[in-house]
Amino acid sequence: MAITTVRVSRGLAKDSESGVMAIRGSIGNRVRPGVDGVRCLGGTLAMAAQPLETWQSVGSDLTRRSAVDQKAFDVPTPCPNPDGSSPRQTEFDGPPPTCIDPSKTYTAEIDTSLGEMKVHLDAIGAPNTVNNFVFLARYHYYDGIIFHRIINGFMCQGGDPTGTGRGGPGYRFADELPKPGRYEIGSIAMANAGPNTNGSQFFLVSGPNGAGLPPQYSLFGKVISGLEVLDEMQRVSTDRNDRPETDVVINSVTVTETD
Repeated sequence: MAITTVRVSRGLAKDSESGVMAIRGSIGNRVRPGVDGVRCLGGTLAMAAQPLETWQSVGSDLTRRSAVDQKAFDVPTPCPNPDGSSPRQTEFDGPPPTCIDPSKTYTAEIDTSLGEMKVHLDAIGAPNTVNNFVFLARYHYYDGIIFHRIINGFMCQGGDPTGTGRGGPGYRFADELPKPGRYEIGSIAMANAGPNTNGSQFFLVSGPNGAGLPPQYSLFGKVISGLEVLDEMQRVSTDRNDRPETDVVINSVTVTETD
């Protein structure tokens, strides 16, 4: 397939004949030939066009009609090693690639400063959410993170590396919402800031107020052992902002995959 290169603003343009994004020169380390469909043709990097923006001709240049952060063109972080040997990482260029097989069974051992909980992850009902949790856990993202918000009779929330309730992995992904009435004590679901704003923060339903939540939070699993640890967790002393007075820490999250 022939690619017509053009002079472009900010190094990126769409060839109208081939429907391919042509990149003249380089944009740091954000595009790598041979990775995720990115090819090198005649000294020009090219990759399949994505419906991220439209382009407008201005003289001999092409400019963006709508601004999109340069991160939109980053190569996604690859899947971590299933054996847990990947180094810790807490920032990512975008949502993870598919790293799980929904036909398999996934469990997570969440080791905390109060004890250990074992969670069954619902890879069939919420494959994208489970994939995200497994991806982050295998990159040791959650290691050392605290439960920054705990409300007795409601839920225990964690997963923010900043410990403020405002942090995340650097990307967001879409909801996988349950039917009404699906939350129960021991459920694990994603915290969010509105529709389709999932990142890394999650919460464990610890009481009836949490079980009565409307179905606005992606439900992706359930505690199958260690409910006594969750109950102890919800009873810790907190300040007026629901932050524990003594840190409740996630030591590690270990994911097991079985057929």
